[in-house]
Amino acid sequence: MQVEKKVASLVEEKIADRPELFLVEVKMLPNHKLIIHVDGDEGISIQDCVAISRHVGFHLEEENVIEQAYNLEVSSPGVGEPLKLNRQYIKNIGRTLSIKLKDGQKKEGKLLEVTEENLLLEELVKEKGKKAVNVQTTVPFNDILETSVLISFK
Repeated sequence: MQVEKKVASLVEEKIADRPELFLVEVKMLPNHKLIIHVDGDEGISIQDCVAISRHVGFHLEEENVIEQAYNLEVSSPGVGEPLKLNRQYIKNIGRTLSIKLKDGQKKEGKLLEVTEENLLLEELVKEKGKKAVNVQTTVPFNDILETSVLISFK
């Protein structure tokens, strides 16, 4: 979509001087809702979201990119949003992930390490009649369908 590409370039322009921030995704929904997810290595502040929103909104209006009325929403990806970028995985090292693989398997464990091709997961595996043990598993990104961070309230 042309609108999404334009918005992505406006966001990148706005955060160019902030290397700790990164664009996760831009989505234009059928109900004319424009969603921008931006994150940071240490999170992103409300002030940063407001600044991005104003910058994008101003340029979209000025250049009349979207002809009908629309809602603009700028935020960090929510807790339930799947991880999309390698940088998001790196940010979540040490946290527990739930991973759905393309072959239908599910894995759950602590994220230990991230490379360009794989992630290293520590899973608690219980074999029949034996005590559960921690096992390190390498999971190639090519095998992953969806990954989400599990939130613990302990």
